[in-house]
Amino acid sequence: MEDAVSVRPDFVRGDHRYHFFGVYVGHGCSHVAESCRNRMHEVVAEEISTSRPGLDRERCAIMERSFALMEAAGRPGDPPPAPTCRCELQTPRCDHVGSTAVVAVVGPDRIVVASCGDSRAVLSHDGAPVPLSTDHKPDRPDELWRIEAAGGRVIYWDGARVLGVLATSRAIGDNHLKPYVISEPEVTVRKRKEGDECLLLASDGLWAVRRQADVPVE
Repeated sequence: MEDAVSVRPDFVRGDHRYHFFGVYVGHGCSHVAESCRNRMHEVVAEEISTSRPGLDRERCAIMERSFALMEAAGRPGDPPPAPTCRCELQTPRCDHVGSTAVVAVVGPDRIVVASCGDSRAVLSHDGAPVPLSTDHKPDRPDELWRIEAAGGRVIYWDGARVLGVLATSRAIGDNHLKPYVISEPEVTVRKRKEGDECLLLASDGLWAVRRQADVPVE
């Protein structure tokens, strides 16, 4: 399995309770997804502890910085450790390995979702699905424009793919596809409301076979 899940209740200590949830879908190998599972919540917690997340724009900035720090951890630098997995480079520095990420921080009055890739976050509100993320697909008009403006191409090979390789336009890792594949997340901040029932984070594997409106979230 190249996918990883993180559930961290009360991951920030303080006056309020914050809970962290993450779904990471790896490709090429599992270690970038595993690194995100093991570290992303710690990075977010540290950013929260050194910030004042009282405004929505600061909540967005916290998530953006956290994803950037996870991305930086996978850039070339120190030599990799001894091999421990099947791709033989065994570190997020492996150029051909990456992971999508969708994470949610649930606080007393806000839900903050950061998404990088094609996993999704969907909130059930009064029995109806409310999308809290948007898929990053290479043929999404704004993503296609960004890729082509950077000098890249989207090739249709079993679907739209960046340079004919990757079926998502944003991910952590995938250094061989920079600068076309980026790790910058899109962040949604939603005020919690009466009628909110549950939050579903799921990989593209679910959404490939089920319509969002048909997935029970209860």
